[in-house]
Amino acid sequence: MQRNILFRFNPNKNNKLFVISLNKYNFAQKLVRKLILSLQKQFLLFHFYYFIFIFKNMHKNFLLFVICFLFTQNAFSQNPQDREAIKSMCGCYEVSFKFADTFGADTTYKPHHAHHSKGLEWVTLLADEKKKLVLQHLLIADTSIIKHWRQDWIFENQDFFVFEKDNTWKYAKRSASEVKGQWTQKVYQVDDSPRYEGSATWVHVDGKHFWENVTDSPLPRREFTTRTDYNVLKRKNRHEITTYGWLHEQDNDKILRGSEKGDIFVAQEKGWNVYKRVADEKCALAQNWWKKNSPFWAEVRKTWDNVFAQKQTLKFEKAIDKKPMFMHIFALPKESKTPEIIKVIEKFKTK
Repeated sequence: MQRNILFRFNPNKNNKLFVISLNKYNFAQKLVRKLILSLQKQFLLFHFYYFIFIFKNMHKNFLLFVICFLFTQNAFSQNPQDREAIKSMCGCYEVSFKFADTFGADTTYKPHHAHHSKGLEWVTLLADEKKKLVLQHLLIADTSIIKHWRQDWIFENQDFFVFEKDNTWKYAKRSASEVKGQWTQKVYQVDDSPRYEGSATWVHVDGKHFWENVTDSPLPRREFTTRTDYNVLKRKNRHEITTYGWLHEQDNDKILRGSEKGDIFVAQEKGWNVYKRVADEKCALAQNWWKKNSPFWAEVRKTWDNVFAQKQTLKFEKAIDKKPMFMHIFALPKESKTPEIIKVIEKFKTK
């Protein structure tokens, strides 16, 4: 039996009624359901593919982010080889120091006598921190020990005391981007007063491990009392780790600074300091001396650190009572503390 259903299609127009058979209605209902299911499937498929597209792109972007992050971290974080190279300079060494003038400003320049000397040197590690390594050099002269120079290596250091001339070091602050990934070598004199410092990146390539930098410094002690024709040594330092120990190579410019003409080039100098590793037992004398004297020099370093922390230009007298600063500090009782040490430093300070 056919069943019918009344359906008012548009009651606002002529009030027409349509009669649709229920069979036809059921068919239409099924058709609509199929259409709805189809649309739902299409909708779900659309969202599924859209999700896959987003995920894949997010995945690619995430991988790209991770790669970039790791690259920048690898490029600018500490290289373990840097620390290994610096620390490998510690130990007992037979050292030869050679310096010679190579070229003068003109043909009238007469080269000074070449300097050759030898010694036995103990290099001990005073500090092994995440961003700082401190190496102290002790020179053995027969049965005597001479506290020699000190080198601090600081990772991404931004605070510098730049040598200008005439016992003057100007404080300078560098941006983080300028020293990214670099190590600063701060070199101190025998009394732990400043000498020179520079920043550069350690290079590890083709089996070589070296660090190079150019910076200004005072006259070396071998010429401090014998040369008056220049007052600044522009050091081109290269520290290279070798199979026998390490090499400190220098190509230096001797400069007269302070005239109206600016810097006047006087001569060039070649330096060749070879550190040949020997058994640590050969430096036992220096090791024992340091055990007895290290507390005093720790106090001296602490006092100087307080001075450097002020981040101000430093200028010192060359001598008081005809004695340079190091002789005054060396003469202090080994029980001296910061108050006694700072008195000597303040006495030498000048404006």
